Amino acid sequence: MPQSLSQILIHLIFSTKNRAPLLLKPVRPDLHKYMAGILDDWDSPAIIIGSVADHAHVLFRLSKNHALSKVVEHVKKGSSKWIKTQGTRYSNFQWQAGFGAFALSQSNVPRVKSYVANQEEHHRVRTFQDEFRAFLRRHQVEFDERYLWD
Repeated sequence: MPQSLSQILIHLIFSTKNRAPLLLKPVRPDLHKYMAGILDDWDSPAIIIGSVADHAHVLFRLSKNHALSKVVEHVKKGSSKWIKTQGTRYSNFQWQAGFGAFALSQSNVPRVKSYVANQEEHHRVRTFQDEFRAFLRRHQVEFDERYLWD
């Protein structure tokens, strides 16, 4: 085949350091736009980005030319630097060290888009930790609770 083609859809989830509730509503739309810009720079366009006070969900198409870990590193590093410019309340902002990334098929995109768009509703009854554990179990990712949180 003379060309390389791919469609690698990723549902990325990561939290603020120690799940601190620092992502205030007024900053979220611009944060999402900034993250989308970083993803575009890495040829990995965002489909939807959503967040609540202590974590973010990013549905995007991973470039065939870049490693997932490199793209995530730049999204987290760049958005962390950006948010620190949004006022003194964000001066010590940090994302957690790790992340969860889950592949999905095109047929699941509408369901995941809806899920990401409705984060506020989901987290009225479920903590980030419970949500993340459920994702790990659903995707059969082995984990050790001692090393899951920072």
